[in-house]
Amino acid sequence: MQKVGGIAALFEALAYVVGFVVMATLLNPGETSGWSPEQKLAFILERKAIFQPWTLFIYVAFGIALVPLVAALGDRLKIKSPELTSLATPFGLIWAGLVIASGMVASVGLEAMSTMHSTNSALAASAWMTISIVQDGLGGGVEIVGGTWVLLISAAALRSREFSRSLNYIGLAIGACGILTVVPSLGDLGTIFGLGQILWFVLIGTAMLRGAAANNSFKPNPHRGSA
Repeated sequence: MQKVGGIAALFEALAYVVGFVVMATLLNPGETSGWSPEQKLAFILERKAIFQPWTLFIYVAFGIALVPLVAALGDRLKIKSPELTSLATPFGLIWAGLVIASGMVASVGLEAMSTMHSTNSALAASAWMTISIVQDGLGGGVEIVGGTWVLLISAAALRSREFSRSLNYIGLAIGACGILTVVPSLGDLGTIFGLGQILWFVLIGTAMLRGAAANNSFKPNPHRGSA
């Protein structure tokens, strides 16, 4: 379980990196302050072959991989910190569901807008704005659920003396940033949350894989010493 969780954590970090890189390059429209909603939707539709796989990877695949990570961390921390772990685990699973739903709304919504755009571009652009708001509300813009999970699981790890203290303090800070994105004026903290998550996922995944390797090395060999 710890090995699977460690691999899942590293995958989450990869998903964030891919998300930021593609958004800054292939899906970067540049200055859009003077664009109409129709122009913004047209830009995305022209890159539909990139946008949909990208969305499915950074949301749906991310959410699926999050489930074994949440389970592995819960399994590791539940003995020494049962109260905090029992609170953290549901938030992690809820986050996974919201992220998957967010990605599916964006992907399915764009497919529908692609059909509508050919007949009524203004209506399609208006509908896409509504879809984007729903998608952001589910998990594309507000990170309160993910932030709560990271904060609680880091607090549980700190109390259990699992992982390093510095890693757990990093998790507490990142989790707090995610929670604060619920305040509209602090929405930019979502970028800090995302970038910080890359570091946290790499560190937590590496620690879990090292722990799994160490545990395996101490397992007794039932065939050792046999005739």
